[in-house]
Parts: sequence; C-alpha cells; structure tokens
Amino acid sequence: MRRSYTGINLSPESAQLLALAREFSEERLRPTAGERDLHEDVFDGAIHQQLGELGFLGMRIPEAYGGLGLDLLTYLYVLEELAWGDPGVAVSVSVHNSLPVSILTKHGSEEQRQRWLPKMALGEVLAAFSLSEADAGTDAAALRTQATRDDDGWVLNGEKMWVTNGASAALVLICARTDTPSDRKGAHGIGAFLVPTDVVGYNAGKKERKMGQRGSETVSLSLENVKLGHEHLIGDPSSGFSYALEALEEGRLGIAAQALGIASAALDEAVEYANTRSQFGRVLRKFQGVEFKLGNMSAQLEAGRGLVERAATAHMVDDPRARRLSSVAKLVASETAVFATREAVQVFGGYGYSREYPVERLFRDAKVTEIYEGANEIHRSLIARQLYREDEI
Repeated sequence: MRRSYTGINLSPESAQLLALAREFSEERLRPTAGERDLHEDVFDGAIHQQLGELGFLGMRIPEAYGGLGLDLLTYLYVLEELAWGDPGVAVSVSVHNSLPVSILTKHGSEEQRQRWLPKMALGEVLAAFSLSEADAGTDAAALRTQATRDDDGWVLNGEKMWVTNGASAALVLICARTDTPSDRKGAHGIGAFLVPTDVVGYNAGKKERKMGQRGSETVSLSLENVKLGHEHLIGDPSSGFSYALEALEEGRLGIAAQALGIASAALDEAVEYANTRSQFGRVLRKFQGVEFKLGNMSAQLEAGRGLVERAATAHMVDDPRARRLSSVAKLVASETAVFATREAVQVFGGYGYSREYPVERLFRDAKVTEIYEGANEIHRSLIARQLYREDEI
C-alpha cells in the first residue's frame, strides 16, 4: 500500500514536495507507464523536462547551487512515490540525483560545481554515470577505459556498458584508468571525469532491449580520442574509484526506495483485484490462501521500509554501520519487490500473465533491482565483511 507519512516529522516544504510527487506519480506517470514499456525505443524527454521544472532533478543538489538540498530520507520517500508510478522514470531520477551529484558536490572544485550543478538542478542538464564495462561489472575495478594525460589535459578511449540516461544526458561522469598499461595500480589507478556528451568522440550505442524498466534509457558508450581539459577531472586522478564506491552507498538506497515503490504498486493492484474479482460465489480476498499472500506482501513491504529508513538515518548521522546497512536495505528491498510482484501475478491468476494488467510489467520491472547497484550475491558478501570491520572500530 502507499506509504503513510502520519507520525513522520516532515518540514512543511518536504510534506509539500511529497504531495507533489504523489500527485505527479498518480496523474502523469502511472497512466502512461505502459506506453513507455511498450515503446521502449523512445526516451520520454517531456517527462524529464517536467521533472526538472518541478524540482525533482535537483533534490540532492545544495540550495547554494539552485537545488532543493533535501535530506537523504525525504529524497528516498520521493523516489518511492515516483517508482510507484513508473520504476523506469524513478531510476533515471535516482541516477541523476545520486552518483554524479554526490561526487561533484563532495569532490569537485568550486568552478566545476558552479558550472554544472545549477543546470542539473533545473533539468537543463540531465546527468548520467558510467563505471561498468563488458568485462568489468561486479569487478568494476578491472575496467579498461584509458585516460591518457597530455599537455592540454586528458584523452579518453574505451567502451562502457549499461549507462542509464547515456544517450539523452548532456553530462556523463565517467570512470577511466589514469595509470599506464605498464604500471597498473588496480583500484588506485582510476580517475573520475566530467564528460559533456557533445564532445567529439563520444558515441552512444543503441538503447538496450531489456526485460523490464523499459521507460529508462540504458546504452553502451564508445569513447574515441575524447579530448578533455584538465578542468574535467574531478579531484585526485587516482581516487575516482573510491569516489564512486562512496557515492554508490547512497545510490543503493535509491534503488532500495525504487524497489519499495514497485512492491507498493504490486500490493495495491493485488488488493484492489482481490476485492473485486469473485470465484465460487465470493470475492478473492475472503479466501485464506489469498489473505496469506496479501498479508505476507504487506509485512515484507513494511519491513523493507523500516530498513531503508534505518540505513538512511545511519548515513545522516555518520553511523559506522551505514555502509553495511545500505547493502542490507538494498538486498531486502529488492527481494521484497520480486516477492511482492510474483505474488501479485499469482493473485491475478491467468490475468496476471497478460499485459492487460500492470502486474506483469511490475514483475519484469522488479527483477533488475536484484542486479544493478551491486548484485545481491555480492551484497551478501559485503554485509559479512563489514561485520568484521565494524568490530575493529
């Protein structure tokens, strides 16, 4: 069911923004999500223009640069609302607000922040983030894209994969090797670069044909002698990977919030259907088997929400458990989304397998939340390793 904000201490501004997000999700996203899923080759630029005008592309950008400067928890509430309407749109908003904004805000120069953040806040510049490659997914530090220094700056060459917003973005934060082929330094030989997509040599591939979340744009990138001035490098040329890992902790919470929005939408659909569909002379919700499904879906959704709130609070107060809790929240929320959508399809029966009803799409949308921002298998390992590190604090 939709989240209730009763008892949550929200500022008037945050409450107003959440009400706006809910209205936008109900009136603009939910009714058109099926069309975006069906016409997956078309990027809905009008939606993103509206998101920018309403402030949703500047949620995590400080007020000093024209953003809303939202706290992490309120931002996650908004993402859940947007994901209830269309998970594909929500992930596009999440990528823009989390990884590029976080790295630029924390590690960029004042000149870089002044140049890019105000335009990103207004939606004039849609941003993307690129770390993964064909042979460097979970093992992202194995990336091969090379940044070679010269007198004028840097020259980038390589191939990147699975870039959300990659074809429509005006700016992509790209991680590339700054060490040399003869002296590889692993994770300590990677830099982070601000790459305008109109630069010569930047080429976006065709949009990937995906199982779900077809409303979001996912492409490969080819970088062919892309020339950048020194002002396009963020911070230390050997620290780009550590910047990315730091930003991914909050990015994982964005995916967790998205997953909760999917689970919430699935539960709402199942509850409504079970209250209107009759079999053997009574509505479905009065059959104990269906009651069990609805009860389990609701219980897991509320548990996931509690974990996301706890993890977000840990980040906001610099709790040493924050890193582990980000992985826990992403793991549990994504598995909740897959569970809830699978059960919703079952409640609908044969109709659930048909595109006539949205639970089929939600089932497909849910699956990738277990894969991106770190596959759940790696998160289980990260959680276990972090337990030992916390003991050492």
